[in-house]
Amino acid sequence: MQKGRGKITKERDQLPEMFSTISEAGDFWDNHDSADYEDMMEDAEFEIDIKRRACLVPVANNIINGIRKKAKAEGISTETLVNILFQKEAN
Repeated sequence: MQKGRGKITKERDQLPEMFSTISEAGDFWDNHDSADYEDMMEDAEFEIDIKRRACLVPVANNIINGIRKKAKAEGISTETLVNILFQKEAN
């Protein structure tokens, strides 16, 4: 720890300018506190327009396993197959 103008400051590792992979970034932030780098952060503004809603529905293991197997055989995601099946029932 260093003392500076009456404050005790904690030494910190240098923040990489860029991470090579998401995993590398995850490893860094798993072992470092973002509060230690607050002076290097920039404000960001963005808008989010959420038009899609997801509903979570519990499904028995034996049923979801069968749906996953069928989806894989058809080359589609489990979510897509579930939506197709529900759409057929809704009409």
